[in-house]
Amino acid sequence: MLEQTVEIVANVRAADLYFQLVVRAPGIAPLVQPGQFAHVRIPSLKAALLRRPFSIYQVNGDTFSLLYKTVGQGTAALARMLPGEVLNVIAPLGRGFTVPRDDAALPLLIAGGYGMAALYLLAQRSPRPGIVFVGGRRRADILCVAEFAALGWEVRIATEDGSHGEKGLVTQPLLAAIRQPAPPGRHFRLFACGPTPMLHAVGQIAQEFNLPAELSMDTHMCCGIGACLTCVIPVKSGDGWAYQRVCTDGPVFNAQELLWTIPPAPPVPVAPSNPLPPLPALDSPGSGEKRLTADRERQGSRDIQGEVSS
Repeated sequence: MLEQTVEIVANVRAADLYFQLVVRAPGIAPLVQPGQFAHVRIPSLKAALLRRPFSIYQVNGDTFSLLYKTVGQGTAALARMLPGEVLNVIAPLGRGFTVPRDDAALPLLIAGGYGMAALYLLAQRSPRPGIVFVGGRRRADILCVAEFAALGWEVRIATEDGSHGEKGLVTQPLLAAIRQPAPPGRHFRLFACGPTPMLHAVGQIAQEFNLPAELSMDTHMCCGIGACLTCVIPVKSGDGWAYQRVCTDGPVFNAQELLWTIPPAPPVPVAPSNPLPPLPALDSPGSGEKRLTADRERQGSRDIQGEVSS
């Protein structure tokens, strides 16, 4: 995880309300794993205190790209930024997907809309291509088909209005595929990113057919580094359950770990990922504050948590 000021290389419309942002980040790009995300501060949005999380879509040399949809003031401001301008980002963040190392695995990727972004590097780095299922409300929400096809993946499409591909939800062609036996010597593995109802449905399908599945969870985030606990979700823990942070324990979780409703029993407490050190004891009024200030001056660097919350 690094905090860097990065230069915009390109910021172009991909389709309708969707844009692809490419930034030059030589310190970050080589570190990115499939399914990780970047936390972006948008400088032109001065009223906003919080960064915006975006799945990292592609990596090419010293650059990486983000695929985003303009849905509010933050992404609208981001869409107006031009090549040569700079952004402050913290990346790569989170626990990503497990790239299949077994040639027998037949990966099935399931995406809702721009959930395709989180799955691209997984498809690119998998040893053998599989099938990607992409769904959306309408044709304009179907993204990255050519990019996945260029990697040798079969792409199956579903739209709710029937304007492109099969009419209905993306889980319909998924179910049709896994009801057929896998090719000899191969076994299905599911990977999904998209809206929560879709992820819940994929999790249920994985359970019904006893298939391994990894889901990239979609929640609101604030700090992005595990300090604020805004993004916690319930997961199984021993004989009970606990909260885990989507930003640091995820965003990718094993589908078998997830709880889609909160049980009545109290959860196991969640310890901070990066607990702050205790303040020094005050020997006299102001002495502890003076020592803390001196320590910060000697350190000579900015604390990431302070940057995120400012």
